[in-house]
Amino acid sequence: MDASDALALADTAFRDRAWILAADQFRVADELRSLSAADLDRAAQCTYLIGSEDQCIRLLERAITAHLADGRPDRAGQSTFWLAYILSDLGEAARTAGWLARAERALSAQRSTDAVRAVRALLTLPPAIGTLLGGDPEAALMTLTAAREIGLECGHRDLVALSGIGVGQARILLGHTRDGLAVLDETMVSVTTGEVSPIATGILYCAAIITCHETYQLRRAAEWTRALGDWCDAQPDLVPFRGQCLVHRAEMLHLHGAWRDAMEQARLACRRLSEPVANPAIGMAHYELAELHRVRGEFSAADAAYRRAALAGHEVHPGLARLRLAQGNLDSARAGIDRALSESTSLYRPRMLEAAVEVAIVDGNVVGARRFAEELDAVASRAESTALTAMAAQAFGAVLFAEGDSRQALDRLRTAWRLWQDLDAPYPCAQVRVLQGRCCDALGDQDTAMMEFESAATLFRELGATNDLEQLRRYVPRPSTPAGLTPREVEVLRVVAAGKTNREIAETLVLSEKTVARHLSNIFAKLDVSSRSAATAYAYEHNLM
Repeated sequence: MDASDALALADTAFRDRAWILAADQFRVADELRSLSAADLDRAAQCTYLIGSEDQCIRLLERAITAHLADGRPDRAGQSTFWLAYILSDLGEAARTAGWLARAERALSAQRSTDAVRAVRALLTLPPAIGTLLGGDPEAALMTLTAAREIGLECGHRDLVALSGIGVGQARILLGHTRDGLAVLDETMVSVTTGEVSPIATGILYCAAIITCHETYQLRRAAEWTRALGDWCDAQPDLVPFRGQCLVHRAEMLHLHGAWRDAMEQARLACRRLSEPVANPAIGMAHYELAELHRVRGEFSAADAAYRRAALAGHEVHPGLARLRLAQGNLDSARAGIDRALSESTSLYRPRMLEAAVEVAIVDGNVVGARRFAEELDAVASRAESTALTAMAAQAFGAVLFAEGDSRQALDRLRTAWRLWQDLDAPYPCAQVRVLQGRCCDALGDQDTAMMEFESAATLFRELGATNDLEQLRRYVPRPSTPAGLTPREVEVLRVVAAGKTNREIAETLVLSEKTVARHLSNIFAKLDVSSRSAATAYAYEHNLM
């Protein structure tokens, strides 16, 4: 095989998005005859997309040199942009700044053609994004808007899309959510129609999804997550974007109640994001895994996952505060959420406020809970987000109930339930139904209260929310226990029927495993059964669940 044959195979593989084959054939061709500047750029793309960042950097450095030797500083500048992106992502700020300065100097002496203007604008994006993330969206917006206008004038699709996503993010941070989302939607059309390069496509999908999550645009987040998943699935060789894509998939599956599938995606994301070296998104993956363990009542596993998230630099609240609350450690929950609230940005604050309401109510601090709920309500009223409105309605309903105003609480809770239903979010729906049942009970309507509790219990069982199911039993009157079971034995039997092991039962009920084993022995003897499955069947038959 000669270099031309290898390049022909590389070209075909590149068009087919067979990145491993393309990278291998570019390597073979390069060994036979040094690649041209354009082929070095394409080889660099392939190596990046299969996860070989070091090799990609070396190829881009060669491409820059080759473009300059060919008298094409504009193309050298474009290669420099991608080099700067990768170096910046690796945290190498000094090298990034050096390469950008070198490219700008080379371009400054060139006649201002469309190609030169577009690349010079492209080179302003990394520092502009740094300004945006550094907390100055107004300054970033000026640069990003100018870059987008140049991209539109010059027909540079990557420039238009990459600057456009930044414009959308900046407008959202400045409080212009509707305008920002409109730019984001327009930008993503160019992604879904295949108008931008492969690396830019992955960047834009992730940026759009993260922005949607941070602004609580859950329908949009679900839509772009599905699209990103389809894009990744169509390219089996793809390595970047796959780990973070799995985290976002897990978040959406979690929201929609598919917890088992969400757990599989989160665990896979943890593995992929830790190999060969830890990706910055690994903390997000561990946090999502922790959240899933927590809602499933697997507290030890949740604690361990939150710790791994913290080691990776990810904020562990409000999840950890909710875990401590479920474990009965009110002091730790209060201290954690207070600290997180004092540090939270506007984007993350609603999640913290939602948890702060829960903690304050358990703490008996109804005045504080109202203050947090009012702030959350104010945020929701300014945003155009179904999820935020649902969160605020649920939080305010809980506060009104704690204040003794069950009728007003029901109005807010009905709104929250309808919105969560609209978002296909069964877990918060079940939580709201518990609160609605408590309100009805306080108003003397026991029949409706029992219907609400039964509906909530059904959802909790389907989801596997064993701790919520256990907490619900505090509000539901129970018939006298048959077979002479003690109240503690009934508690143990309920947790057995939820599918827990002896160790998990011990953790849930704060008992030793030895004590759990003794209770099980007594239960089996009193019920005249010899297996956990038979005891579970008895519990269901006698309405002990």
